[in-house]
Amino acid sequence: MKNHLMRLTDTLLARQRPIIETVIDQLKTISQIEHSRHRSPTNFMVNLICGLIAYCHQPKKPSLNLDFALPQTP
Repeated sequence: MKNHLMRLTDTLLARQRPIIETVIDQLKTISQIEHSRHRSPTNFMVNLICGLIAYCHQPKKPSLNLDFALPQTP
């Protein structure tokens, strides 16, 4: 790949990649959100929402500190 100049927001989020991957891993393993073939869209949404609720009730969750200033676009 060629080297490209990254935007500031992309650079800051790239530094937070390990935390993002940890959250996704916890959603897959602990909350059991995974890619499976659901027979109906309703079943898919119920599985997704239940997994997110289970994740929200975890006592310790990794978090991102996203208090950086985003550039304003006109």
